[in-house]
Amino acid sequence: MLDKIDLETIVGIAKEAGEAIMKIYEKDFQVEYKDDKSPLTQADLKSNEIICKALIKNYPEIPLLSEENKLVEYEIRKNWEYFWLIDPIDGTKEFIKKNGEFTVNIALIHKDTPVLGVVYAPALGDMYKAKKKGRVLLKMAKNFP
Repeated sequence: MLDKIDLETIVGIAKEAGEAIMKIYEKDFQVEYKDDKSPLTQADLKSNEIICKALIKNYPEIPLLSEENKLVEYEIRKNWEYFWLIDPIDGTKEFIKKNGEFTVNIALIHKDTPVLGVVYAPALGDMYKAKKKGRVLLKMAKNFP
């Protein structure tokens, strides 16, 4: 399965989500609160929408688990061999403070182990990416878009 995943496609998805986030970041925006009292913004929702749609389009056979989607019951997800783990904005509190210290996180998990990951800090322009090959992470790199 992992050999069918193009790391640069995932990088592109993270960048697209980051661009949408930054458009909202540069404006005034409202903050809502989830049941657990954690903050939620339009940027969280837009980033989640972009990431989920793109992953479903490119890799429809791989299920998604995202902080902003409805939780999939453990009895279902415990049998997933692979799944995408998404945090569309990690650091929503920092996003709200407008200090630039937030990231877009997309990971591919095999059973209980991350085998691919992209972390993008759109306000800083930092991109980190890695993909496992055998027992080693390859392409562990920081790029500047």
